[in-house]
Amino acid sequence: MIEVKELVKKYGNTVVLDHINFAVEEGEILGLLGSNGAGKSTTMNIITGNLSATGGRVTINGHEILEEPIKAKKELGYLPEKPPLYTDMTVKSYLTFVYRLKKCRLPEKQHIEEVCKAVQIEDVYHRVIRNLSKGYQQRIGIAQALIGMPKVLILDEPTVGLDPKQMIEIRNLIKELGKKHTIIFSSHILSEVQAVCNRVVVLNQRKVTADDTPENLSGKLEGKNLRICVQGPANEIEAGLRRLAGVRNVERQKCTEEGCCIFHVNAKEGSDIRREIAIYLKQSAWLLLEMTNADLSLENIFLKLTEDTKGGKRK
Repeated sequence: MIEVKELVKKYGNTVVLDHINFAVEEGEILGLLGSNGAGKSTTMNIITGNLSATGGRVTINGHEILEEPIKAKKELGYLPEKPPLYTDMTVKSYLTFVYRLKKCRLPEKQHIEEVCKAVQIEDVYHRVIRNLSKGYQQRIGIAQALIGMPKVLILDEPTVGLDPKQMIEIRNLIKELGKKHTIIFSSHILSEVQAVCNRVVVLNQRKVTADDTPENLSGKLEGKNLRICVQGPANEIEAGLRRLAGVRNVERQKCTEEGCCIFHVNAKEGSDIRREIAIYLKQSAWLLLEMTNADLSLENIFLKLTEDTKGGKRK
């Protein structure tokens, strides 16, 4: 459905994307994961034809985006990071405007009603957009992307700025839309990608550093990053943990209660340190209160994926 091949983007001598390659199959929800500045939005802008590439190709359902832009863009619905809303308009007038702008040929009234139902905005259909919550405005942004029933949806940071309840609602909406559309959406939140996507492409330092399922990506860190809570003297516990053979790094977190501290412990390559830590603390005078996998932050993933194998240093 979508093929990104050897994609390069430069601004003068600055390389923003360095030979990016990935493909998205029909019906797949792909998460484009990366920190701010990793190139997610640039990649999406090139896929949607809003930005030209310095090199490489993007093909949408067999149509190259620069050679056949009209045919390729008919396959696409796009939600930028900031929804392109005219906030003085009502939802009805705005979606009607988008319908006509796209020269949509589907039955107007029926099609707009179907889109509103899909994103659950029927109850605000006649309201002015500026008076609606951020969550509703995001839904309206997705609604405009759905006008014309494109096969592919490109969603750039669709949950940015939302409260936790709204984020869950938008995630559920994306999963529902994934039953009828091929979706690429970007995020810098791993848990969000895990909750929604079939596959993840990780961008870092201008390149694709991973292309895998969320489960496999998370599994690479299973037992490698631990959160432990220990009762005892923090300085002695930290020093003892650092001496263990499989431990690469120990980071002390804020002590939550008197006599107890939380530590984030990172393992060396090829080590699963759970058993090692459990045995060590059992033999010590300190009490292990909790040991769980640390939250899989993007930084944790990058620590694993961007290591330079030469000398074990990160690039």
